[in-house]
Amino acid sequence: MSIVFVPKKLRGKAKINQETIQRLLDENDQLIRCITEYMQKGRAVECVQYQQILHRNIVYLATIADASPDDTPPITSCSPSKASTPALNGHEETR
Repeated sequence: MSIVFVPKKLRGKAKINQETIQRLLDENDQLIRCITEYMQKGRAVECVQYQQILHRNIVYLATIADASPDDTPPITSCSPSKASTPALNGHEETR
């Protein structure tokens, strides 16, 4: 069960901290891996429940991001450099 799922009577009482956000990001990573695996096996129907949980998690994280002050540092400290980022659609960017 997703860590975002909280019974209605307990909603709004949980503290949001770096650990909670990281757990959600880790859970999203696992959900994406499961969805990809099922899709590769041709089992798209089984993906639906995982996609719904992933969607709920992403909306929750976006809500947290929107509600946080603008002066808050970013959640992750690593930003991919242009040299290590794979080109989109197999095309390299030219300037």
